[in-house]
Amino acid sequence: MVIGAGQAGLSASYHLGRRGVSHVVLDRDERPGGAWQHRWDSLTMADVHGVAALPDSDAPGATADRANVAVARYFAAYEREHELPVVRPVRVETVTSEGDLLSIHSDDRTWTARTIVNATGTWTHPFVPHYPGMETFLGEQLHTVDYPGGFHFAGRRVLVVGGGASAVQFLGELAPVTDTLWVTRRPPVWRTGQFDREAGHAAVALVEDRVRRGLPPASVVSVTGLALRPQEAVAEALGAYDRRPMFDRIEPDGVRWIDPAPGDPAFERVDAILWATGFRPAVAHLAPLHLRTPHGGIQLDGTAAVADPRVQLVGYGPSASTIGGNRAGRAAAAAVRRWVRAGEQVA
Repeated sequence: MVIGAGQAGLSASYHLGRRGVSHVVLDRDERPGGAWQHRWDSLTMADVHGVAALPDSDAPGATADRANVAVARYFAAYEREHELPVVRPVRVETVTSEGDLLSIHSDDRTWTARTIVNATGTWTHPFVPHYPGMETFLGEQLHTVDYPGGFHFAGRRVLVVGGGASAVQFLGELAPVTDTLWVTRRPPVWRTGQFDREAGHAAVALVEDRVRRGLPPASVVSVTGLALRPQEAVAEALGAYDRRPMFDRIEPDGVRWIDPAPGDPAFERVDAILWATGFRPAVAHLAPLHLRTPHGGIQLDGTAAVADPRVQLVGYGPSASTIGGNRAGRAAAAAVRRWVRAGEQVA
């Protein structure tokens, strides 16, 4: 059983089929496209960091096409071409252990399987930190998942919160059309050198080390650093990337610092807050299996959960990227085949 039909789930399904493993892919969305279909309309294929090709296929290139359309179209064609056994829409509520089998429960049906490949990603689990007074704010508060495009905010002062690539992209789009303010918990680390293959492997290795130790996975971008692209040059010239540290509280018409840096105001008026504060792994349905360590993460050996090797996690930690998802899908399929063969030998 594969749960999720994004990049990692489709890759896992493809490789399971190649290995002759009978399986079903359960997807919560009504249409193909994974999380990509939900991204904001102004995000084009030229804006994304690249979409790795699914196994035995060619990915869409960097064009002016909307990413939420182009990638969804690509995924849909891939499912058809390879006849992947996707069932949708199915919202998996819980996964429980029933002896040697795992039971996968939706709201109206239950499946059983020897193993599962969990490929639910992070998009459905946005993270917004709590700050005192945030419930009193009279303006608009949105997370990345709700971003409607830069022109939605025209004429309003927008506070962008977060130190990742999405925040950088949002500022690049917002600053030319409205007034912006950027705050992050830590000073951003800008990447000055070329991000080559070696640097990418080194970054992924750092995240892999975290999941091997059972720590909550960090994003790959948190260890690669940030970089400005040509389309963010206008925002840079406007000072959009002059960052301030995190505020202490939110007030009805803005945010306040208790002890601001010399020369900085204690209060900034804002009309909207855009929380580009990332996501957490969408794994609540796995809670009955007690996979988490005392450190809060799920410890992995390759793609297998150490607490229950019947569970393979892809799109988690170091594989939470299109390239990483492909590799993890292949590794998970191989692990599932080994598990199935071991069970056949015992029987």
